[in-house]
Amino acid sequence: MSRRHGWQRSVLIATAIVFVLLFLILPLAVVFLDALAAGLHAYAAALVEPDVRAAIELTLLIAAITVPMNLVFGILAGWCVGRFRFPGRNLLITLIDLPFSISPVIAGLILILVFGGNGLVGGFLAAHGIRVIFAVPGMVLATIFVTFPFVARELIPLAEEQGNEEEEAAAMFGASFLQILRHVSLPRLRWGLLYGVVLCNARALGEFGAVSVVSGRIPGQTNTLPLEVQTLYDGYQVQAAFAAASLLALFAVLTLMMKGALERRHRDELRALRRVRAL
Repeated sequence: MSRRHGWQRSVLIATAIVFVLLFLILPLAVVFLDALAAGLHAYAAALVEPDVRAAIELTLLIAAITVPMNLVFGILAGWCVGRFRFPGRNLLITLIDLPFSISPVIAGLILILVFGGNGLVGGFLAAHGIRVIFAVPGMVLATIFVTFPFVARELIPLAEEQGNEEEEAAAMFGASFLQILRHVSLPRLRWGLLYGVVLCNARALGEFGAVSVVSGRIPGQTNTLPLEVQTLYDGYQVQAAFAAASLLALFAVLTLMMKGALERRHRDELRALRRVRAL
């Protein structure tokens, strides 16, 4: 490598490091420093407050419902779109990507128009004692809407790359759809599947916009952890707000670590698959 290229490489690396420090490491450090500024006792006390504890439990509950539902949808979408060509395939891919381009706030307003008291089906549901908006069901629907592309978009290109020769061979030997899915398809897609689940879970834990619109933001009842952070901050409980935010930041760091590990493993398997198919 020439001296000129070596200089350019050093500048690019230094620029990348500066951006990481300014926009990732420094904000995370500030959050944790402010959360612990009053000491560990105050930090722990802030996290066990009834409203914060309820927000943590509700956040985990919504993620526990959302991720499995998106997992099922992602597997089916990855199977259909990645393996087959059919009329409307491009439209289906566009609809899967739709939550990426729609503001979460707009998604929440759409749910209100559909499930609110004066919505398309909200009045009927309310008459039968089913409450969606300003309740947990609406928050789950909002989170599902903004997160359902993540698993599918990881599986579709992977399924297209691998092809369907092994599934066709299993079908010729009399294997059923569920047997093919369980013993042939899912093992080949497992790292893309795990990668999509990690991203979906991270998005579900940190969702704010859509959930804020449909939740009603009732402390102790319909506040998730991101909403509780803003509620505490707006109420001038700054240390408690940073303590709750540090918990979200910790979730984010753990998610990034899992994402990095799965991404490296996933990349190695794709390279090995390409080499095998090239033979």
